[in-house]
Amino acid sequence: MPVHVGRATLRAMETMPPPHDRCPACGTHLPATAPPACPRCALPLVGPVAGELRETDRALLRLDAERGRLLIRRGQLLAQLRPPYPQAPWGAGPGAPWGAPPRREASPRAVQNLLLALGGVLLAVAAVAFTVISWGRLGIGGRAAVLGALTLAATGVPTLLLRRALNATAEVVACLGLVLLLLDAYALHRVAFAEADGLRYAAVSLAAVAALWAGYGKALGRLVLPVPFAVAIGQLPLVLWASAADSAYAIAAALLVTAALDAAAALFTGGRGTRITAAVAGTAVGAAGLLTAGGLSVSAGDGGAALRAGALLLGATAVALAVALRPSVPAAVSGILAGVAALAVVGAAGGVVRTGVTGDWIVPGYLVCAAVVLSAAAFAVPARLRPVAAGLAAGAAAVHALALLWALPSLTVGVVTPDVWEGPYSAVAVTGLLAAELAAAARLHRGTPYAPLAASGALVSAAVAVCVPGPPPVRLVVVGALLALSARALTWTALVSACGLAATAVAWAHPERTTTLTVLAVLLACFGALYAAASRTRVVTASAVVACTAGLAWTGLPAHAAAFTLLAVAAAAQAAALRAPGRPFEHPGHAAALLGVGLTADDPALLALALALAGVLAAAVAALRADRRWLGYVATCLMVAASWVRLAASGVDAPEAYTLPVTVAALAVGALRRRRDPGLSSWAAYAPGLAATLFPSLAAAWGDPDWVRPLCLGAASLAVMLLGARHRLAAPLLLGAGVLALDALHELAPYIAQALGTVPRWVPLALAGALLLGVGATYERRLRDVRRVREALGRLR
Repeated sequence: MPVHVGRATLRAMETMPPPHDRCPACGTHLPATAPPACPRCALPLVGPVAGELRETDRALLRLDAERGRLLIRRGQLLAQLRPPYPQAPWGAGPGAPWGAPPRREASPRAVQNLLLALGGVLLAVAAVAFTVISWGRLGIGGRAAVLGALTLAATGVPTLLLRRALNATAEVVACLGLVLLLLDAYALHRVAFAEADGLRYAAVSLAAVAALWAGYGKALGRLVLPVPFAVAIGQLPLVLWASAADSAYAIAAALLVTAALDAAAALFTGGRGTRITAAVAGTAVGAAGLLTAGGLSVSAGDGGAALRAGALLLGATAVALAVALRPSVPAAVSGILAGVAALAVVGAAGGVVRTGVTGDWIVPGYLVCAAVVLSAAAFAVPARLRPVAAGLAAGAAAVHALALLWALPSLTVGVVTPDVWEGPYSAVAVTGLLAAELAAAARLHRGTPYAPLAASGALVSAAVAVCVPGPPPVRLVVVGALLALSARALTWTALVSACGLAATAVAWAHPERTTTLTVLAVLLACFGALYAAASRTRVVTASAVVACTAGLAWTGLPAHAAAFTLLAVAAAAQAAALRAPGRPFEHPGHAAALLGVGLTADDPALLALALALAGVLAAAVAALRADRRWLGYVATCLMVAASWVRLAASGVDAPEAYTLPVTVAALAVGALRRRRDPGLSSWAAYAPGLAATLFPSLAAAWGDPDWVRPLCLGAASLAVMLLGARHRLAAPLLLGAGVLALDALHELAPYIAQALGTVPRWVPLALAGALLLGVGATYERRLRDVRRVREALGRLR
């Protein structure tokens, strides 16, 4: 309470009616004209003694007001001196783990849902085990009576639960009813329709169950899960019926028709859960149908088979575009569907073209179809449908990228070897077509940021198309032209050309060590000059400088020796990154260090040393640069990996030797974090470190026939559990208790298995599921009562 409240109280008391309005003795109200004596108690009210009494009453009022103000100020001073949290029992500060206030790490609703879900799953597993395993112990009448009664109870109880506002419990019991309904269909097949075809019977029964369950969900109304579950079950009937026909085309058609129905359900149904389920299921089923139809198109042996597969792909294209053009569909989804439609169209048209050309020209055929789709996206789609146009262009561009990947190995061999071209000329045709398209794109998007990139790609593609199949003089002319362009203008186009020239020159000079060193030295000087001359291209030129330096350090050395020279190059690059503006040498240095570590992969001893040196380098960078403190974690991981590799190379197979150092370090870090942040969860602070040792040791103990490791693990987990209980920390308490219980279960497993051998296996599952379901329902009822009390209190005024 602020100080000004005490002052206001004092002013109010000072402005109270004067004492002559009331009798000082009996408090009787007096008239406006003060009488000589009180009409009730006859106390004299005039004279010097009565005046002094009135002054005494005024002084007492002022003293009471001042005392009230001082009491208020005293409470404020005490509140300022008290700490925000109570002190620890033996003087520890509030930063100690046991001095922090307790935190709830799970909401009541999450606990309720977990109990109900686990109980429902256990009951469903028990019902399946009873139906499949213990079915033969009952007669036909007993079978029908048991399953029928259970199904009627499971489908009728949700109505009663909904009346009591136990919605979550009703959802779980309804799901159990769905499982029992599916088991009824299975039992009916075993009893009455044993001669029927299994796939066709499954298709019909699943369609009937889906329709019945959708009607059940609509009838109850307040249940959320039945209709989405019915949609999920509805994915199977058409596919199973088509599978009975043993035709890949029928299966693909069934998948695509099911996806189309899912799309209609996602667009035109009202429930949010139903729409999401239909959308997810339609996406998965449609992808499976497209892949199946695409595989049929690729493997078609004649034009008729390719046309049938193409018809399926075009049907999927029509559905995808119909959905993409809906105004209610988000722009991102429209773009993705348009991209899928572009791939389907290219697959359909390219599959037909494939049957009429030779093997080397199949990929150019697909590429021509993709070029047609790309042109349609650029010129035929209206501007208002920009997401659809972008999706079509992205799908066609993906086909271009795949064609380039197909041609890249042959082109790479042709570029790096000075011999005569021996690859297929269709790869050159792919490169030439890409160059033409990129040139057209650069002209079409003139003045946009895409134009320079497209022009660079067109230049490089055209150079490769001319250089690869030509004799050495033609290649030299192309190389000279690219070098002249690099010297003429310091642009990104020239830079890409220079990088391609560098790769080609190094590959041509590789067989001779002296020539390789000379070429690398010249390239290092050239890229160094480009780095000094053009600041806006330093990201790439710095990478080229590091690459040339690494090549000079590696040339002529065996891999194991070159690994440590590359680590030295990485250290030099990080040192240069400390001084260079923008630090362009940093990431190339990381790449050099990674390559150096990779060269020692076949020798564990050298690999451990290389990992340790890389960890030292990462730790040094983290210490010298405040913006790279996260490299300390990388250094820790590298050091741990080095120790593990060293232990493995020495033949150590005990998991504790690997995990205990990590656990000690992680627990120390967790303790420091909780001391700085008392509100930090114990799961974030201590669980990673404890799990790093407890879980591997538990796995080793379960496979260890001896008693020493289980005993040591049990003692350690007991100590962890007691420490967690002592300091009220959830993670050590639960992890220690869980590992201790599993360790004890491992020791008692033979005896438990012998005791449970006489009990049907579904009985413990059913009992545990019923118990969890009952506990979850009670939990939900208590939460409902609490909410009602809170709402009732909120309505009070």
